[in-house]
Amino acid sequence: MARLTESEIATLLPEVSGWVIVEEEDMKRLRRTFNFDDFGEALNFTVRVGAVAETEDHHPRITTEWGRVTVTWWSHDQGGIVAADFEMAKRVDDL
Repeated sequence: MARLTESEIATLLPEVSGWVIVEEEDMKRLRRTFNFDDFGEALNFTVRVGAVAETEDHHPRITTEWGRVTVTWWSHDQGGIVAADFEMAKRVDDL
């Protein structure tokens, strides 16, 4: 799975409303923060995201805080965003 070009990312980004492109450690990443009423709801969502990631063997960074969860997708191996990151973002949105 190859790293996506700037043009490919720009084409796919409108398909995942609420997700943004960030750059960390010279790599583009796909990120979204989800808000919840309390820590329990945030933790439950985190577990559900983790379950989806396990089924696809593609794992994000998940940061769980009181009332919010931030999910970040990218490929370590490819050094940036790959098509699977957008597919996983859609799956997370469906949760």
